[in-house]
Amino acid sequence: MGFLDRDHSIAPPGFNRWLVPPAALAVHLCIGQAYATSVYKTALVKHFGASLTEVGVIFSIAIVMLGLSAAVMGTWVDTNGPRKAMFTSAMFWAGGFLIGSVGIFTRQLWLVYLGYGVVGGIGLGIGYISPVSTLIKWFPDRPGLATGMAIMGFGGGALIASPVSQALLKAYDPNSGAQGWVASGDAVGKLFLTLAVVYLAYMLFGAFTVRVPADGWRPAGFDPSKVKAAKLVTTENVSAKNAIKTRQFWLVWVALFCNVTAGIGILEQAAPMIQDFFRQADGKSLVSAGVAAGFVGLLSIGNMSGRFAWSATSDVTGRKRIYMVYLGVGAVLYTVLALAGSSATALYVVLAFVIISFYGGGFATVPAYLRDLFGTFQVGAIHGRLLTAWSAAGVAGPLIVNSILDAQGKPGQLNAVSYQPALLTMVALLVIGFVANLLVKPVDARFHESRPERHESHHGGLK
Repeated sequence: MGFLDRDHSIAPPGFNRWLVPPAALAVHLCIGQAYATSVYKTALVKHFGASLTEVGVIFSIAIVMLGLSAAVMGTWVDTNGPRKAMFTSAMFWAGGFLIGSVGIFTRQLWLVYLGYGVVGGIGLGIGYISPVSTLIKWFPDRPGLATGMAIMGFGGGALIASPVSQALLKAYDPNSGAQGWVASGDAVGKLFLTLAVVYLAYMLFGAFTVRVPADGWRPAGFDPSKVKAAKLVTTENVSAKNAIKTRQFWLVWVALFCNVTAGIGILEQAAPMIQDFFRQADGKSLVSAGVAAGFVGLLSIGNMSGRFAWSATSDVTGRKRIYMVYLGVGAVLYTVLALAGSSATALYVVLAFVIISFYGGGFATVPAYLRDLFGTFQVGAIHGRLLTAWSAAGVAGPLIVNSILDAQGKPGQLNAVSYQPALLTMVALLVIGFVANLLVKPVDARFHESRPERHESHHGGLK
């Protein structure tokens, strides 16, 4: 397996760095399928005779494993390079679908937990961080743009996976034309097998085409001294081991946690939320189920476009300022949504779209933020440790929103006022994140790697 080693993926002289983002995007578009689990959620509930909560645990396990595997494997990813990491991610991600399909065919829900949740979740975590540090090294002049190009794929993966999965389920189920049709378990099992093969092939394409820059490489015309002019941007390097000892790491962790928790607050309830906001006194909603589904698709576009647009904008504004927008402006928009969102459908949709774009932008901007603070030496490993904030938010967000809504009434009987406590709780979280981000300052020199170690390192440190 030596062909997977970092040394075998070093780019030759004259290599076009713009060939690297498509390789990274290949992985993120595949693992972005995680946002499309709602397509077959009802089918699994019927097939296993389980509750929505029991089936929803599949997604929760996957997100928790994403954060944990990214944290644990981050240093390994940085040390061994993107090719081996992307290959490993492909094996786990495809393997998760294969194990999950066995669980579906044999009606063993625990195997779906193990397959898609645990094994697939490990693939999610390794795949998510695998191209990040490489892209930052290829684009030291535009790190926000670089990470945005790849990470937007995770936000947009569902835009491809959702319609494709729906079409395959109809093709695999002979009863798909029946009124009130719900896909059979057999169709979902076959869907899992198909996705395993397709995703494996596409992710391996990314793994075998990715390249890392040679030591000392810089883009033409790039002057590191200009980067140094920005207050928070360092040309020093901090190891992953030392990074978690700094207050900067934990301040950014809090900022990301608050931003993600607030975003999940809308994503978790997207379809029923818009219907409840415009529910009339007689219990009927002005928003149909079809329109609500379209709204979910629109939020996916906001999630994806925010990951690219806001992250690229951060190259101009700086990472700290753009996080002030995510958290500060986000708090204002959440307040307006809670108090006046039900006054007009257009206002509600615009507010939700922008808020979710901030959610996506926070994910895409944070690797560049870490690069600014800690350098490129082990930024992938640091990023992996920071993604534990995502795992925590994946549990906290739904728990906060669902527990508050449960206290307000039963599904189908809620209205805009019912959501106000939950949304205003998110406002409080965003304010906490805003304060944490304001406190971020340059990392103290005592945490920097010594110059001789940096020259001897082959992990991508600047020379």
